[in-house]
Amino acid sequence: MSEKRSSKEKDGFFKQVTKEANNIVQQTVDSSGKVIKSITGEGGLIGKTVDSSGNIIKKASEKSTEAIDKTVDTSSEAFKKVKNKTFSRKDKE
Repeated sequence: MSEKRSSKEKDGFFKQVTKEANNIVQQTVDSSGKVIKSITGEGGLIGKTVDSSGNIIKKASEKSTEAIDKTVDTSSEAFKKVKNKTFSRKDKE
């Protein structure tokens, strides 16, 4: 539990939200795929189409999460650099 907490604290708000959204997308795709395949059958054309389209949606969600994570990291680094330069300047008289 402490590992989860420290990971969440380290990630920050935006990364937590995108990870949760990604988890919801993944679970929704899996659940809807199971429902559709239970009605139409596992090996048929519809089942295979559901699997393929589900994989596409999952990959898109994962890539979106990665892009947001990178954007947050880059923004945080840029802000820290600007903050450090601004507040660590020595006044020259």
